[in-house]
Amino acid sequence: MADPLTPERLLQALRAEGVTVVEVGDWRHHRGHWGPVHGTMTHHTVTSGTAFTVRIVRDGDAALPGPLCHGMIARDGRVHLAGYGRTNHAGGGCPYVLDQVIAESYGTWPPAPTRGNSTGVDGNRHFYGWECENLGDGKDPWPDVQYDVIVRVQAAIIRVHRAKGYDWGLEAKSAIGHLEWSTDKADPRGFTMPALRADVAERLRHPASWTPTEDDMPTRSNPVVKKTTSRPGGERLPLPLAGPLVTGPAHYSGTVTVRLAGVTPGATVQARFFETTSGKRSKVGQIIERLGTDGDSFIDITNAGGHCDKGAAVGVEYAVFGDEGTHDLVSGQAQILY
Repeated sequence: MADPLTPERLLQALRAEGVTVVEVGDWRHHRGHWGPVHGTMTHHTVTSGTAFTVRIVRDGDAALPGPLCHGMIARDGRVHLAGYGRTNHAGGGCPYVLDQVIAESYGTWPPAPTRGNSTGVDGNRHFYGWECENLGDGKDPWPDVQYDVIVRVQAAIIRVHRAKGYDWGLEAKSAIGHLEWSTDKADPRGFTMPALRADVAERLRHPASWTPTEDDMPTRSNPVVKKTTSRPGGERLPLPLAGPLVTGPAHYSGTVTVRLAGVTPGATVQARFFETTSGKRSKVGQIIERLGTDGDSFIDITNAGGHCDKGAAVGVEYAVFGDEGTHDLVSGQAQILY
């Protein structure tokens, strides 16, 4: 449990991390009561145009009063501080997720929010909120400068709480995405939270003034998944990617997310990474399982750390069991570091 940072301390933490800050009006007093705080939450805005987006997150709209976040991270990497205190960014979420974030005891992902408890806790009281300017359709690119600042902002919050000796903020697991908090949210889309947390953890291994050089940075692989219709159930199907995922020798980690339409609710979707050498299967990863849901099903396939052998190539495959019909592969995106 931790007291929130004062507005001035928050501003100092961001600037110390190399973040360019734009103060929007009297943001320090555009506030509501909040705390104790337990983490920091990332969102996408589903908007374009920085001035328009700043106005929305500052003032809100007819359905939800502003401020809608503490800061909006624009495409050019500047952070527009729009409010302080309890801001309307997180809404209700799952108490089991909050418990795991407080304890920082989860693995690659927090436990999936349960539908019956998805609004049990007011996240606006307990999380710093950061809206990031992006259409949120999985296609709108994230500029490198913007993504770098998203990492810096999470690291700044965690770093200063850790320095103050609070009982949260010791690890990057204090940083979560809105989709990990509530069953009815999908943001942020276009990068994965395990990859973001890995980048935050790397940053926290250095002083706040650290600026990574080219040699410090892993290579990113972000091919999209090709749309394919009428895929059969009961068969292991490779994901058709619009470019290579990873070729060895290389260490790699990351997540591939896919959107499936027409999967029967409750059907089991199994997925895993695999490797081929000279066109033959040479290695398979751990199977993950997800259940089909009402409407489209969103599946994430994560490898927290693997090694692709020399001459091998990495791919991803999945199968739908318990569904006799066909389904459509609507879209998908890889977020791999190697």
